[in-house]
Amino acid sequence: MEERLRAEALRSLPQVDEILRHPYMEASLALVGREPAADAAREAISHVRGEILSGNASDADADEIARDAARRAQALVEPSMRRVVNASGVIIHTNLGRSTLAAEAVEAVNQVMRGYSTLEYDTATMSRGSRHSHCESLICTLTGAEAAIAVNNNAAAVMMVLSEFASEREAVVSRGELVEIGGSFRIPDIMALSHARMVEVGTTNKTHLGDYERALTPETAMLLKVHPSNYRMIGFTEDVDISQLRKLADEHAAEGEERPLVYEDQGSGALLHLDAFGTYAEPTVAASLRAGADIVSFSGDKLLGGPQAGIIVGRRELIERLKANPLARALRLDKMTIAALEATLRLYLHPEEALRKVPTLRMLTESAEDVRARAESLLDSVAKLLPEGSANLTVVPEISRAGGGSLPMCDIPTYALEVRFLRGNAQDCGRHLVQDCPVPIVARISHEVVLCDARTLTGDDEMRLVAGGIASYFETVQ
Repeated sequence: MEERLRAEALRSLPQVDEILRHPYMEASLALVGREPAADAAREAISHVRGEILSGNASDADADEIARDAARRAQALVEPSMRRVVNASGVIIHTNLGRSTLAAEAVEAVNQVMRGYSTLEYDTATMSRGSRHSHCESLICTLTGAEAAIAVNNNAAAVMMVLSEFASEREAVVSRGELVEIGGSFRIPDIMALSHARMVEVGTTNKTHLGDYERALTPETAMLLKVHPSNYRMIGFTEDVDISQLRKLADEHAAEGEERPLVYEDQGSGALLHLDAFGTYAEPTVAASLRAGADIVSFSGDKLLGGPQAGIIVGRRELIERLKANPLARALRLDKMTIAALEATLRLYLHPEEALRKVPTLRMLTESAEDVRARAESLLDSVAKLLPEGSANLTVVPEISRAGGGSLPMCDIPTYALEVRFLRGNAQDCGRHLVQDCPVPIVARISHEVVLCDARTLTGDDEMRLVAGGIASYFETVQ
């Protein structure tokens, strides 16, 4: 009987032309044209066919299929990537685009988007220039490096360095640093892709200088140190710092062997030491170079607070080799990223200005009391809009996170608006804020309350959007 009903449901599926003639599709045909609308109809029909075959549907409702097809057609003309209000308290939120750009960086991008630019044109010589030159001198000034190059992200930077300097040779790395970070990016995988031969030393929790020393051979091209990103091991642990690795590499060379490079994949990319985080503060790029690293790579959109980029700094002859590597073209930055990165770096020439103007730095270092004042202002705005008896509102102390694999053990004191429901519930409200608001609002849900962290809310506009979004949810609750 079940097979017979399934077969009848499949036979009753409407044809594409039938769906296109349905009143629900009238607007879609005008909006996207016949062929895209027909594709949307096929997808909607195929979805129901799959539901019937899997036993999750027992009939083929033409009205519902047409409604789904119309939604699919509508999605073609709506932007998939949209502005989002981040009320989560995660500052460098990878899912929401990591760092937001300073106003100066946004203006720089707008300038190069409006017309032609000096991307690869040198106005001094009136001849072809290099796109690498726009940011290199700034990076070197800020880090103390001899030379620099930027590619499209730090994973690309790691692959490029390994490919150029350790392909078919050995790269020695601690077992405690064979990390996996977001997007299933694993150091062993990227080493394999670069054709470097990975030599693991030490144990998960402890690696000594002697472990590296015993691993050195004439085939050793590199001593690799990897930033642990979004985790920390605490307790019975030990690792080897850059200065020790550099001393070991120099001693190896003194014995007549080729000196292995000391390379640090630093990840977070701090240009300023953030005193507010004490022992949790990330080491700066300049500190790693001073300690003896030949090459350091790091991200542009984490603690630096700029656009997505992978920045490589180090000795001039090494960076020149990277610039000549074919991957330098394959992984190069586009003009908009270069403009944003250059403008962001320029702010760092005056550190106090960077702390005020680079949004990531400002959010990381803003005092809890300043955040509290903003949370209380948000409470007042929401309270004016809520129907009586819908929710209890309170400003509560909470913890923000740096995010993006930076400062993983660091609790950043903050304040959040807590919405405790008398009507409706936190889960439905959270869904409404993301799916039904014109500008999605990403908050936190904890113990049946919605928390809107004021640390990551920037500007009056975002405060109004959050207030309006919460109020509009209660309009949907009976």
